[in-house]
Amino acid sequence: MFQHLQAAPPDAILGLNEAFAADTTEGKINLTTGVYKDATGITPVLDCVKQAERRLVETETSKGYLGIDGMKEFRDRARGLLFGTEHEITTSGRTATIQAPGGTGALRVAAEFLRRAFPHARIWCSRPTWANHTGIFTAAGLEVDAYSYYDAAAGTLDAQALLDSLAKIPAGDIVCLHACCHNPTGVDPSIEQWQEISQVISDRGLLPLVDFAYQGFGDGLEADAEGLRALVDAGGPLLVASSFSKNFGLYRERVGALSVVTPDPDTASMVLSRLKQTIRTNYSNPPSHGAAIVTTILGDAELRGGWETELADMRTRINDMRQDLADGLAATGCNHDFSVITRQRGMFSFSGLSPEQVDRLKNEFGVYMVRNGRINVAGVTPDNVGRLCESIAAVV
Repeated sequence: MFQHLQAAPPDAILGLNEAFAADTTEGKINLTTGVYKDATGITPVLDCVKQAERRLVETETSKGYLGIDGMKEFRDRARGLLFGTEHEITTSGRTATIQAPGGTGALRVAAEFLRRAFPHARIWCSRPTWANHTGIFTAAGLEVDAYSYYDAAAGTLDAQALLDSLAKIPAGDIVCLHACCHNPTGVDPSIEQWQEISQVISDRGLLPLVDFAYQGFGDGLEADAEGLRALVDAGGPLLVASSFSKNFGLYRERVGALSVVTPDPDTASMVLSRLKQTIRTNYSNPPSHGAAIVTTILGDAELRGGWETELADMRTRINDMRQDLADGLAATGCNHDFSVITRQRGMFSFSGLSPEQVDRLKNEFGVYMVRNGRINVAGVTPDNVGRLCESIAAVV
């Protein structure tokens, strides 16, 4: 029955992890998958998460199914984190929110909802974008195109090309935006540029789908939400896929949410019914444990304070390693300016290395990164930054 099938190619990112695991190079370095690591190279369990889990073990009374849309308390608190607890969007009842299995699950639910609601609409992603965006949207039946975003020569946002590109997208199409910590470039618009982006989207009658996977990893919880809130201020509908994998360190618990901002509560109720229909024929209802952790932490002042401190520590470590990496590369005297790394934000950096240079790093030095030159800065540690800088200098 299966003889006509051929093996699928390995995932462009996760497949590198398998190769890394099999590599016997001494001192090998893995800068591929977007997972936070501490100074010892470990992905830690946050102390606030441990405390919340202990409470849940003591108080949980059932393992029954959640509702199709997940925990109400989780959905309310996820919405408050995005828009602010006192924002009209949060309190008016015109936003439909569902709990999803991770940010990826939220994106897939959004994609299927959009395909059915707007069967002739195309979705536009930044050039470049997260590698899995195209796969998710295509698998849901959406046609995918790209808008201008990154100036590779300067290592910065090409703001005018971005605005010009958005202005040419047909009315009624969907635009996928990164709220902060753009993956893979680490380059974000300023608040003034976000306001311009929002105006063009509003003028063109486009529908934004915002991927918000790294809130708190850029400049802080509130600062990282400024772009999203600029889109809200423009007054139109939008969708937000949010993730708690990074900022709570809950990668394997798969905790995410999808929020759809609509004109009024009646429309929100209708949209929620369509989202639930989509979920029912996919995974039926979401897992409980990770969402219960997030709900417990966000609902307790002491735990939330501890979480915000731990989140700030993670953000500071990443920014410190950006500086150490840039300084270390400059000290090698290599003929390439890597100072742009310090101006990027979040977990990722576009190094400017070519695919051929990336291949040499893997084959000759056991240094693994995505072939487009994307580096997971959180994989850089005080112990490996020196070897990493020497390896990069050798191939540049």
